[in-house]
Amino acid sequence: MNGFELEPGEFVVRLLRKHWLLLLGEMLPYVILAVIPFALPQLLSFAPVPANIHFISYLDYRQSESHHALTIWLLIIWTVAWGNFTRYFLNAWILTNQRIIHIKQRRFFSREVSSLFLSRVQDVTSDVSGVLSSIINIGTIKVQSAGEEEEFTMSGISKPEMMRDLILKYIPEEKETGV
Repeated sequence: MNGFELEPGEFVVRLLRKHWLLLLGEMLPYVILAVIPFALPQLLSFAPVPANIHFISYLDYRQSESHHALTIWLLIIWTVAWGNFTRYFLNAWILTNQRIIHIKQRRFFSREVSSLFLSRVQDVTSDVSGVLSSIINIGTIKVQSAGEEEEFTMSGISKPEMMRDLILKYIPEEKETGV
């Protein structure tokens, strides 16, 4: 399973990724860059005639050199956009009944998996900042633990208050010791 094993009696409560609107925002520049070569000849047709005649002849995509350049341009954009989507899809937070697991895909062949046992959690805070974040209810959850890693942060989470309450629900209550 994605670089981690569940303990006996442990089950997955919720799998989280960043909100899909954040992915759209990250992919928008690639869409714009892919459309530019097709829109540029039409936009240049509005320029004064002496300025655009020479440049438009280079943008004839039926010519072999222009066709190859366009193909390479689109291939580079597709590769970078696909890498961005892959990181979005593979980066995840998994809440189980015993711990929070963060899977972070750094590069194509570099993954980091860290976990935080819920028994070590001291504080869970949710934060929604900004007008747009408040409207679409996207925020950050910070989980503080008693361990070496001071804060476990989940950014771009949908409905952070609900997730905070879900984490708090699974934090084990301390058993009182008889003195």
